[in-house]
Amino acid sequence: MSQIADLLFQARMLKEIPRSGFSFLGSGKESVAEHTYSATFIAFVMAQKEADVDSGRLIGMCLVHDLTEARIGDLNTVNKEYVSCDADKALRDSLQGLPFGDALEGLIREFEANQTPEARLARDADQLSLILELKALEDIGYKPPGKWLPAVVDRLQTATGRWLAKDILQTSWDNWWFKHLG
Repeated sequence: MSQIADLLFQARMLKEIPRSGFSFLGSGKESVAEHTYSATFIAFVMAQKEADVDSGRLIGMCLVHDLTEARIGDLNTVNKEYVSCDADKALRDSLQGLPFGDALEGLIREFEANQTPEARLARDADQLSLILELKALEDIGYKPPGKWLPAVVDRLQTATGRWLAKDILQTSWDNWWFKHLG
């Protein structure tokens, strides 16, 4: 059973791994675990709008899509130009001996292949999580997110993802708070 405990400790480590792109943005910070929670919650919301998708697979993909980053770190776009890693080895080592390792690997491989409706929605949830962070930073006065947002929005693949992005971009990050203040 130690393989399961090892997996849980590995997943916990994502709380300690910073998302590296924020350094280039010049503001904001987020751990991989915080990003994973946000993307997973977005996937849950998307599943409510997409009746024909397997919500369990969609949410599961978002939950595990960055699991290997506990071993390889969060490589941003610039890092990936210069650093190579063995993500397949990291995945194999992460799942070795787990009775449900094949199920986890299947979700990660499906996410990476980006061929199913669930995978495309999961990838959009991943991007929407970043859009939420960028929009919040922009709303409090940081200018660099304005340069980043169009490129991130362009990565969206689904009608639901584009609809959510439009709604996010038209809503102030603190709108929900001020609605209840009177």
